[in-house]
Amino acid sequence: MTGDEPAADGAVGDDIEYGIDEQPPLGESIVLGIQHYLTMVGANIAVPLILASAMGMTDYPGVTARFIGTFFVVSGIATLAQTTFGNRYPIVQGAPFSMLAPALAIVGVVTAGGVSGGSGWEAALLQLQGAIIVAAVVEVAMGYFGLVGKLRRFLSPVVIAPTIALIGLSLFSAPQITTPDQSWWLLGLTLGLILLFSQYLDVKHRAFRLYPVILALVIAWVVAAALSVAGVIGGSHPGFVDLEQVADTRLLLPIYPFQWGVPQVTTAFVVGMFAGVLASIVESIGDYYAVANITGSGAPSGKRINHGIGMEGLMNVFAGVMGTGGSTSYSENIGAIGLTGVASRYVVQIGAVVMLFVGFIGYFGQLIATIPDPIVGGLFIAMFGQIVAVGVSNLRHVDLDSSRNTFVIGFALFVGLAIPAYMGNFESTLAFREAVGLEATVDSLVGTSGSSAIWIEAAAQAVVDTVFIIGSTGMAVGGLAALVLDNTIPGSREERGLAEWDRIAEDETDFDSFWDRWVRTETSTED
Repeated sequence: MTGDEPAADGAVGDDIEYGIDEQPPLGESIVLGIQHYLTMVGANIAVPLILASAMGMTDYPGVTARFIGTFFVVSGIATLAQTTFGNRYPIVQGAPFSMLAPALAIVGVVTAGGVSGGSGWEAALLQLQGAIIVAAVVEVAMGYFGLVGKLRRFLSPVVIAPTIALIGLSLFSAPQITTPDQSWWLLGLTLGLILLFSQYLDVKHRAFRLYPVILALVIAWVVAAALSVAGVIGGSHPGFVDLEQVADTRLLLPIYPFQWGVPQVTTAFVVGMFAGVLASIVESIGDYYAVANITGSGAPSGKRINHGIGMEGLMNVFAGVMGTGGSTSYSENIGAIGLTGVASRYVVQIGAVVMLFVGFIGYFGQLIATIPDPIVGGLFIAMFGQIVAVGVSNLRHVDLDSSRNTFVIGFALFVGLAIPAYMGNFESTLAFREAVGLEATVDSLVGTSGSSAIWIEAAAQAVVDTVFIIGSTGMAVGGLAALVLDNTIPGSREERGLAEWDRIAEDETDFDSFWDRWVRTETSTED
């Protein structure tokens, strides 16, 4: 941001306490930055724990703690890189759920002995690293060669609105919310405190406006911890806080590149992971539009989108080198911007520095892991409800009296919820392959032997796996459906909201990349 971007809508940015380019005092920025990270802590711990469990790593608590710490270190560095050299939006980077499906498929094949080199967690993680690195190199090329930015001319509010809304709606069935043994009183306490501080008491004191998330989380955690220590909550209760596990780890964790070994590359795994990368790109573009909208800035330019996706690709390569499950833009802190009014890039960078250092501290990862799921569920409801509203607010630019528009929007929202729900019936890509009868179909077409049969089967697997991974990602399904329909069903620019959007959109010259701001500036100065 250069500070003089066109405002998307004055009403949208009126509630912003700190704009993107503003810098609150250092002490305040540290607390606000930690708050931004706390909003995504559930997801950034859930992904490594899910992977660790699938790989059999949880049998080694010390290794698992180091694995989780690595995710936080990568998150801190990726956030610093994105906010400084990438799109420069105040978006936290973290472990992607969109890449979890192919990751679990890779782990499942390796642990079942499907590849040479072993079937333990080490072999599975090395295959996962190799797939992420190679797939991410393609993402880097797509971003920095401008391929993703060219999509911008096909995007209208009719496409972006359901895409952003589905980012939030996709979490309505998160296990932290809908688990059968939910602790509704603890979830309700967390959610109620967030609502109390951010919506009712925000005018009473500035602290309630700025820190509703961290205040609610700390109060709810202290209550749960006190009840756990007193014996009111037992170990089987979802709100139980096991303080003993905090001390059961190392003080400092050795985290460094290639710490698990040299990554291994298997072509089939790379293809499957690239499908996850594509879903991640769609989600990230929606995040860019969401943060621009919620801060009152113009819609992102193609140049900014390209640099954002290119940097996400570079950080995915870095994540593969470090040995995690990838990196992408996180929607959680966008919801936090809406609740707190804090959109400062500086705040997010300070939080990233804090996370980078504490990732090496074993006690931190274990302490964060003690946050009960019901508390995380309360955070999810508040954060993602805000994102749904941000998505819907884009519709103010379109003609909602148009049956064309209402059909596209309604259809995109419906399939964006229905298809992922259907895909949820299958535990992995392997189960989906069996359901569609892939092996039998290939055998009937080309036989069971020969090099051509092997290649055709590999190609068919790639197609089926891609369908499963994209189909499991609500915002990808809804966004692609809206994209196709909005650009094929006849409609005027005014009707689709493009005329109004062009008026308030960010110009290509409004975004200065790192090269523009530093290298060219220094060259001009020398001349």
